[in-house]
Order: sequence, then structure tokens, then C-alpha cells
Amino acid sequence: MQNEITKPSNLLFENGELIQKGWARKLILDYNPEDIDAGSLRIKEWDYYAVLNQKEGYGITFTVADLGFAGLIAVVWLDFRKRIFIPDEVMPLFTRGRFNLPKSSMKGDIELDEKGVSLEFLKKSDTRILKFDFPEFNDGEGIKADLRLKQDPNMDTMVIATPWKKKPTRFYYNQKINCMPSKGTVQKGNDTFKFNGDDDLSYGVLDWGRGVWTRKNRWYWGSASSKFEDGPRFGWNLGYGFSDRSYASENLIFYDGIGHKLDEVTFHYDVNDYMKSWKITSNDGRFEMMMEPVIDRNSKTNLLLIKSVQHQVFGYFSGFFILDDGRKINVENVLGFAEDVYNKW
Repeated sequence: MQNEITKPSNLLFENGELIQKGWARKLILDYNPEDIDAGSLRIKEWDYYAVLNQKEGYGITFTVADLGFAGLIAVVWLDFRKRIFIPDEVMPLFTRGRFNLPKSSMKGDIELDEKGVSLEFLKKSDTRILKFDFPEFNDGEGIKADLRLKQDPNMDTMVIATPWKKKPTRFYYNQKINCMPSKGTVQKGNDTFKFNGDDDLSYGVLDWGRGVWTRKNRWYWGSASSKFEDGPRFGWNLGYGFSDRSYASENLIFYDGIGHKLDEVTFHYDVNDYMKSWKITSNDGRFEMMMEPVIDRNSKTNLLLIKSVQHQVFGYFSGFFILDDGRKINVENVLGFAEDVYNKW
């Protein structure tokens, strides 16, 4: 079942349960934390950006999250040619909503200065401005970013609102915005790295999440954004593994600004060696990709109240997808990622 939500409403009833369940192309359900039926430690809110330059072979990711038990401000530098990643983060404890993240992805800014890390995530008309300064990154090497991501307001996005079957006041409300041409610079130590949008296939994705989660979850997520030479931008969002997906999946192809809905997908990979080839298939036969990994951005966190085991694998995808009108689109060596994440939070 793929229930598409087309009518705006509040996200939650006063008892904390979802009013509408399914997927949408825009963020049309209003998130109001005052309607949540849970303590502040159970509320999970985040903004995650990944900006990848396919032609030059580098990228950067940013995470701002308020997980109740703790906050997280994190950055990862990615060098796909050298096959290395450099992560760093600060994690203030028991934030419990103190970060005051916006209720919507479409308006509101994030401005934080925590433990020597300063950031501004600003929304100005159709542009997302990312400013980030972490002087102590990588043992004092330092990293500073100033990036502009252009979001076409008419472009489809992936939005999903699903509950947990056994606890209907637990819910996942999420938006993925793909295919945003990204321009600007990252200063890492003494080196400057440029991002030039369509010219060097630099694209950003936003993972915007708000919800009340159960304690333990494992999820799978995959994403890519690119552009055909002399052709349209395209990409995909894939995900499964948690909450009740009987209402909808979050699997969507993006092609020239239009979303094409998929049913269920499966990630086929070696759990003992994440650097072996991955295969991703859909049960409707409309998506089949092989991914050749170049970086396993892996991490383990165990802070008693919070435990996380992550394998975010970046690589190059080749295969095909089929649009709603039946057209088969072949792609080759598209930079993206697929991940396997376990969280106890």
C-alpha cells in the first residue's frame, strides 16, 4: 500500500497519534511538539546535510540533532579518491529540546555555538545557506564551510509519516530533499575545496527528521543525486527497516523534478564486509542498482543511554530505474551512499 497524502493538516491529534499516515511530495503536515504524548527524552529531531562533488571526488556532511539524552553537532570530510573520511563532533548531554530546531524545513533558521563549534543553517527564499566553523576539527586542523544549496520550490521531495505499530504515539515524520545544486567552499586546514553546482555535479541532500521513537531501531537508507550531461537532474531516496510501513514506503525516484513512487526495496550486502559490492532491488522490478563502495563511514558510540553502530557506505551506483510512464533510465557511476544503522536512543 502506498497511501499518498495530498491534503494539508496538523501532523498529530491531541492524543499524540498521527492524523494522516503515508507519504507526500511536500511537507504539508504541520508538526507541533506540544501535541506530542511523550517525555522530552523520547523526542528525536535532526537536520542532516550531505553535499557531494562527484567530478572532483570529495564531499562533506553535517549533522545537527537534539536526541533528548544528548545533542549532536557533527561534520565528516570525505575524500573519495584517497578513500578516507575524517569525522569530528561535539555532544552536549541532556539537551532535551534546547537546540530549538525549527518546526518546518521550509522556514526557520538554526544558529548554534556549542563547545567551540558554530553553525548557521539558514533558509532564504529558494536557497539553503550552510555556514559551519569548527577550529578544533581533526586535532586542530580546522574546517570551515560556506555553501549555498538551491532548492527548486516546485520540485517533489519525499515526505513520510508513519507510526510504530505497537505504540501509535511513537511516530516518524521525515522529509528528504534531493538534487539541490550546491555552490561554495570548504576550507580544511590550508586547503580550499570548491563546489560548483551542475558544473561539477555538486549536489546536496537534506534529511529532515522530527519524531518520537521507540528505544531500539535499525534502519537502512540510500540516497543519490546527479544530472545527465545535457539532460535533467535525477536521484533517489530509499529506506526501510523501522516504523509501520504498511501505509507507505519512503522509496522515490526523482527525475527532472518529479517524484516516481516505488514499492519496497531490499539492500543486498555482506554484513561481514561492507566494502564488498552492494545490490539494491525493488519488489516491483523498477529499481536495480549495483554499488561499488569506496568509503565505509563507520562509527560506534556507547554512552550507556545512547548506543549507535553505523555503516554509511559511499560508492558509485550503476543500473537502472523505471519511471511511472514506463521509461527505463540507465545510469552509470553515480556517486551516492547506502547505510545500515543501529540506534539505541
